Amino acid sequence: MPQRIIRFSVGQTAKVLGIVYTLVGIVFVPFFVMAAKFGSANPNAPAVRVAFFLPFLYGLLGLVVTAIACAVYNLVASWVGGIEVELGDAGPSAGRPSP
Repeated sequence: MPQRIIRFSVGQTAKVLGIVYTLVGIVFVPFFVMAAKFGSANPNAPAVRVAFFLPFLYGLLGLVVTAIACAVYNLVASWVGGIEVELGDAGPSAGRPSP
């Protein structure tokens, strides 16, 4: 029996995804730093220091954009009924089609 996602909690969803975006951003800091060091004639350029703030900026932007997206989704879902999903048991064969 299909079920519908009719509403997302704007604050909670934005908070969770803001943290997720921050953690993902932290994973990429070493790549930002290497790109800034090797892509610049001055390895001590401010870009290296800025790279350490990018995950937090990414997380903040993720929080704000997610809050806006959830609010828009909630509005649209109130008009058309939301996204339909079909849920099933999470048994050993979950995710595999039945024979």
